[in-house]
Amino acid sequence: MLALFDLDNTLIDRQGAMEDWARGFVRSRGLDKGAQSVICERLRDRAYPADFVHLRTTLGLNDDSDALWREYVVGIARSVRCFPGVREGLGALRGDGWTLGIATNGAGDIQRTKLAAAGLAGYFEGICVSEEVGARKPAREHFEAAAALCGLRLSAGGWMVGDNPETDIEGAGAVGLRTGWVAHGRAWADGLRRPDIVVSDVAEAIAAMRQAES
Repeated sequence: MLALFDLDNTLIDRQGAMEDWARGFVRSRGLDKGAQSVICERLRDRAYPADFVHLRTTLGLNDDSDALWREYVVGIARSVRCFPGVREGLGALRGDGWTLGIATNGAGDIQRTKLAAAGLAGYFEGICVSEEVGARKPAREHFEAAAALCGLRLSAGGWMVGDNPETDIEGAGAVGLRTGWVAHGRAWADGLRRPDIVVSDVAEAIAAMRQAES
């Protein structure tokens, strides 16, 4: 059975890591407190090298934008942590014979760096990053690529677990995958395809998936 997982704010606490990095960066450059809000808003959903071209100008920095991007990648790797129970849950799925994959939007270098830094890369047969495959969730092509990287086809079915209602749940449901939404205390929005399960974290999602497929 295939199980695909989103990365940011599903398996790992990207928001917390990004805020930690922004605080340290502002201190290191002697910037005013408003700079942290500017950085966090710009990088709230995703971070790419082009964002640091923008931030360099907006914040009046002298650093080369490529150097800023590298500093961010290294800094996030130091700060990122996976959520409680993630490793144990993934290990249990693998022990049950599931095939695990990552389906994430973002830049290849930072997504892979975060996976490795959190100690999660070894759990997955396939890692599908939108920049590397040329298709972003919720596009069908992204999920097809994720399944193929795991050596499977979407037609065989499976699950997708993520925190984003549109890209993770709506997108995966549209291609025939069962879905688990990590709600983080939010209510489901009307008008969207409802997830098969609503959970508070990935550990709960994995327990529900194992029970559903047992």
